[in-house]
Amino acid sequence: MNIKTAMTLSAVSIILSTGAANANLLFDIYAGGTYGVGGYTLFADDDHISKSSQSYGAVLGMDIPMFRIEAEYNYIDTDNLSMNIGMINGYFKLPTPMVKPYIGAGIGTTFDSKYEPNHMASVSIEDTVAYQGMLGITLDIPVIPFNIDVEGRALYIPNAMELATIDTDILQYEGRVKLRYVF
Repeated sequence: MNIKTAMTLSAVSIILSTGAANANLLFDIYAGGTYGVGGYTLFADDDHISKSSQSYGAVLGMDIPMFRIEAEYNYIDTDNLSMNIGMINGYFKLPTPMVKPYIGAGIGTTFDSKYEPNHMASVSIEDTVAYQGMLGITLDIPVIPFNIDVEGRALYIPNAMELATIDTDILQYEGRVKLRYVF
């Protein structure tokens, strides 16, 4: 092996061994879970029904200095509504040291969801587009690899199902906590 090849291999091994540490200066990859409490409202013409709800979820994303992008799964559960939702979210955040305010929006779809009014026959919720908006703060604790998000969220699903031949929209609103492990 000549000196040129040895130096090239050494340089490549140094770059690869320090690549992960340098990448973390530019962006962080994270995975986490969410828990939310709030309510939902079904809108059918002038009628509406409101109930309380809980949501559970998982996220996987990338955090760069002023933006965050993530894939999110949510399961929303109440006494008569269960929804599975997949979302792609984008966030804009202020790059402050420990408490980072942010605003976000997402688009996705519902799947395998149902509504059971008064424990009667269930009504399928169509696999349809869903939109959400988030407003919150991130608590960035430097000594541990976790970030904690506290946020308010509004989720809107237009024409989610048909009740008594009327198209029905769903608006779900909640406060949630998100725990993210930063790799």
